[in-house]
Parts: sequence; structure tokens; C-alpha cells
Amino acid sequence: MESIPSAIPSFSDAVAFHGHSCPGLALGYRAALIALEELRSEPSHDEELVAIVENDACGIDALQVITGCTAGKGNLIFLDYGKHVYTLINRRNGKAVRVATKAAFSTESLDPGFGVIRSKVMAGNATPEEKEQFEKHRDTLCHSILTVPYHDIFSVRRVDVPVPFPVTTYKSVPCDCCGEMVAEHRVVTAHGKSLCIPCSERKE
Repeated sequence: MESIPSAIPSFSDAVAFHGHSCPGLALGYRAALIALEELRSEPSHDEELVAIVENDACGIDALQVITGCTAGKGNLIFLDYGKHVYTLINRRNGKAVRVATKAAFSTESLDPGFGVIRSKVMAGNATPEEKEQFEKHRDTLCHSILTVPYHDIFSVRRVDVPVPFPVTTYKSVPCDCCGEMVAEHRVVTAHGKSLCIPCSERKE
């Protein structure tokens, strides 16, 4: 596994943030770590880095913890493509790296028994012994994801992507229908009224 500088949170930190350990979280952690190492960058203290993620799975929580890119700061850009692909951009020098899971990779390739025991647990049909067995499989699988040569799991390449502009702040105005405050750049003008998106879509 890549060396982890003291400034970078551990996988345990990602687990604490996410709420539980799982293979998806481990994938996001490893991808984020690889991207930081490729860019020779520390985590983003403010908005120095931008992450573009192409799924909304568990790994995104690990990426937020590791890179410092978050939805609230506006430097986490979500694309709903359903792909385990992560692009990290350094705003200071414009360099970017794309980390994607390989088509040949699957958790079954690392632990052929994980899928079966996981299905039983998720269905609520597992015995206490099977639940304990599942946790052991899960922990072993996460360890494998975090330690096997990264090229067994990911393709990593430098890419040229436009560097997103820093987030712009907007004032809020009241919706003429519900009265709730809405950022002015999200206001929809309809029938002479300034509406929030939900009110603009509401059928009379």
C-alpha cells in the first residue's frame, strides 16, 4: 500500500465518519490515496483540490475524509454516472489524475466467499455464526483492497480537465409561493413570480 503521511487520515478515520467498514469505503479510500500520491499533494485545507466523483456509493465518504473535498465547500462535484471513477484536480497547478476501477476487478476475485455470506446477512437470514463469519470476510476483504498492488484494482492516468472555478456565493431571496429562502441563482421566474424549484414544478 502507498505510504500514508501523518497529515492524511487513516482508514479507521474514514470508518468512523462513514459509520461502518465495507469494501466500497476501502475502494474510495485507496483511490483517494492514490490520487493524492500521484499529484504529490496534501489533503485540501480549503479549496485547493477539486474532486469529481461519478457515483454516490460508500467510497465517496472516504474520499471526503482523505482529500478534504466536500459538498459543503463546493469542491466535491458529483456526476451521477454509477461508475467507480474518481478525478482529483489541483487548482494551483492544473494537474489532474483519474482513478477508475478496472473492468476485470471484483470483490469476488479477492474473496470468492464474500458474496454468498453477504447475501445471507443482507437478507436477514444469517445465523449468529454466519454474521461473525461475514465480519471476518469483510475485514479481510477491506485489508486486501487496501494492500494489494493498486494496478490490480485501478487504472490510473493523468488527464486534462478544465479547472472548476471556486464556488460563488449568492444572496437568498424569498420564494413568492412558499416564502422559504432560496439562493437567487436557483430562482425560477414563472407567471410573474419568483419561485423556488419545487414550487415552480408544483401542479395547481
